[in-house]
Amino acid sequence: MAAAPLAQSQQTCGDDSYLNSDNQCVHRPQSAPAAPPGATARCADGTYSYSQHRSGTCSHHGGVAAWL
Repeated sequence: MAAAPLAQSQQTCGDDSYLNSDNQCVHRPQSAPAAPPGATARCADGTYSYSQHRSGTCSHHGGVAAWL
């Protein structure tokens, strides 16, 4: 499910999300035994990313191990 765009003046997301370059809240990488719905990459540390752009995906998680 795509995140709803935020207004320019609204710069916060929930604790489990971050604001991406498109001003959309995206779920932070999470640990899971298998790829969760909506995950786009598996990071080198085993977490799953929901990044909407390849640039910077898993940057704090050892890089991308596999694109989903």
